[in-house]
Amino acid sequence: MPKRVLQGTVVSDANDKTIVVRVERRFTHPLLKKTVRRSKKYHAHDENNVAKVGQTVWIEETAPISKNKRWALVPSA
Repeated sequence: MPKRVLQGTVVSDANDKTIVVRVERRFTHPLLKKTVRRSKKYHAHDENNVAKVGQTVWIEETAPISKNKRWALVPSA
């Protein structure tokens, strides 16, 4: 099964080797037929502490790293 990959914005890099990424999704409301924005925050592993607040990054699903971390930063090419 392929790993899920999400794009989001870094909202916190205060912790060592961890970033918090806000991922936004858009969908049409079933009744109102209006586009709705929902966001969710994910804790992601950042081995080299390269991501900074405000950056747009890609994260991918991984095996559990800690209690909250199930995602890892995708290294940029």
